[in-house]
Amino acid sequence: MTTEQPLWVPTAKRVETARIWSLLDLVNQRYDVELPRTYGALHRWSVQYPGEFWAAVWDLCEVPGDRGERLLETGIRFQDTRFLPDARLNVAEALLAHWGTPDGVSGPAISFIGEDGETAELSGSHLRGLVAQIQAALLAEGVRPGDRVAAVISNRPEAYALMIAVASIGAVFTSVSPDFGVDGIVERFAQVEPVVLVGVARYFYGGREHDIRPTLAAVAEALPSVRQRVLVAAGLDDSRPSDLNHWFGWADWLAPHPPGEPVFERFEFDQPWYVLYSSGTTGRPKCIVHRAGGVLLKHLAEHAFQHDLGPGDRLCFFTTAGWMMWNWQASALASGTGLVLYDGSPFHPTGERLFDLVDAQAVTALGVSPRFLEACEQAGLQPKDTHDLGSLRTLLITGSPLSAETARYVYRSIAPSTDVRPDAVQLAPISGGTDLCGVIIGAEPTSPVYAGQMQCADLGIDADVVDDAGESLPAGQQGELVVREPFPSMPLRFFGDDGSRYRAAYFERFPGMWHHGDFAERTAQGGFVISGRSDATLNPGGVRIGTAEIYRQLTAIDGVLEGAAIGYQSGTDSRVALFVQLRPGMILDDELAALIRQRIRTNLSPRHVPSVLIQAPDLPRTRSGKLSELAVRDVVHGRPVANTAALANPECLEFFASVKLD
Repeated sequence: MTTEQPLWVPTAKRVETARIWSLLDLVNQRYDVELPRTYGALHRWSVQYPGEFWAAVWDLCEVPGDRGERLLETGIRFQDTRFLPDARLNVAEALLAHWGTPDGVSGPAISFIGEDGETAELSGSHLRGLVAQIQAALLAEGVRPGDRVAAVISNRPEAYALMIAVASIGAVFTSVSPDFGVDGIVERFAQVEPVVLVGVARYFYGGREHDIRPTLAAVAEALPSVRQRVLVAAGLDDSRPSDLNHWFGWADWLAPHPPGEPVFERFEFDQPWYVLYSSGTTGRPKCIVHRAGGVLLKHLAEHAFQHDLGPGDRLCFFTTAGWMMWNWQASALASGTGLVLYDGSPFHPTGERLFDLVDAQAVTALGVSPRFLEACEQAGLQPKDTHDLGSLRTLLITGSPLSAETARYVYRSIAPSTDVRPDAVQLAPISGGTDLCGVIIGAEPTSPVYAGQMQCADLGIDADVVDDAGESLPAGQQGELVVREPFPSMPLRFFGDDGSRYRAAYFERFPGMWHHGDFAERTAQGGFVISGRSDATLNPGGVRIGTAEIYRQLTAIDGVLEGAAIGYQSGTDSRVALFVQLRPGMILDDELAALIRQRIRTNLSPRHVPSVLIQAPDLPRTRSGKLSELAVRDVVHGRPVANTAALANPECLEFFASVKLD
């Protein structure tokens, strides 16, 4: 599955200058220990002494506020543990601490580039002034701590300033991307009952303009809790159709409140920050309430120590405001890292758009999905020959498992090590989720990168791979990914839940552990391989198989764009059905089908070989771009899909409804 030769090894200079050693040095000095200068030593200490570790992160990252004396308060249940229970902070103050102050970071805090050519740049002072305006406007609307403010908005500066302003007054922010339909938005926002609704009038994607004002009108009508509606014109003139005549324009809403300095009241560590939503493909989306202090500390540790980001760096993650990576990216401001925002298709007009952005904006860390890289490879792109990419230090990957073949493409065609540049770009696959708004298995800058695996468990995360009885498994054996000890970014609760859905989601399968729901294994190199969601795991002949194992084999077959594997019953046996999407104009003939089966048999096992192999015109994806095998499985078995509004392309399910597997 993985090669023993690393794809990337950090140079001595990169290891020596990594920010993570400042954290290790603080731990050694403060707690009179002698941890050796290795990531593994610091990680082991971080999970053995979690209270002390997260207090050290707070102190070293200079979080404004008072962290209090108590470090940890344990509860009867796993989820009742409280970190820094006496701390007081304002998360917005922390996000702006490096920006617009006399000794702050120079350069833009936020740079924005839209697909249509719209651009904007916010200095630190501009961002602080805009946050102050929005804060005053929200207070004028009567928004108070705990109230919810909802946004249907694209990845643009107003969204970040709004989120920060909402957090500054202790209110709760929640957002979805503008490509959601009315039902998908309402079934999320109606659960949290927002008092203010902000919407963007239009967005561009793939060369097309999408005017969503009719959608906004219908959403507002369905949310009786909303007291004020605000429209971000996003390049349109101020004229609005009659069905939006009760909406304030963004500029008009802010006009009575001149830019100034925001005011930061400090709240408890567990003050709610925002509500994120589960994908909703198995039922009504869960409204996950995240705590300010816990998520901030987790993100600070990830940005500064796992990815070596700090003042002067620039982060660009290709995301929407409906995916947790949007929230993750926003927190990089707290490390003094500037944000580069792109809104639109990464393949318009060509697949070089994001690489153009790296060069034009001096991006330090670029975040994309495995699917984007696969599309680049299929398009024959060779960015190493067409772009400088001299500023790029880290290529972050998440959204689905990254195959070894695609990882090799990165070092072959995007960021190879050369005599001129021996310190090649670090490929950094990471895995976590909306549930913790952060990373469980990720990357760090001082150790090698191997194809097909992730480097390590994150600091402060006691990750393990266990069997059905909850016993640890050795390297090379697949099982369930769990976290054995509490961590600060566990959700505060689910909105509107009595606690039963929260417990069922993470703690009932393995009592005393966080059950993450991924099928995984440890590697001989000390890393991890994620093989897909465990609720989509296949079980032919009683052998558990992660779907990502099969997908990795498909990436090497010319003409195969993607696959979706599901399990189905045939008599008393469980079998595998594989649906493949091919390059336009191609047909799944006997020769190609034989090639697919042979590659799977040779590189995996006979049990991995699909009993049924079918060409599909398209495969269903959630709006954050993740493949939904569960939707395929339900439709093929004649069961209704619980929530088609969670899918970006629900129309493709019509094909699967006609499929007969036996």
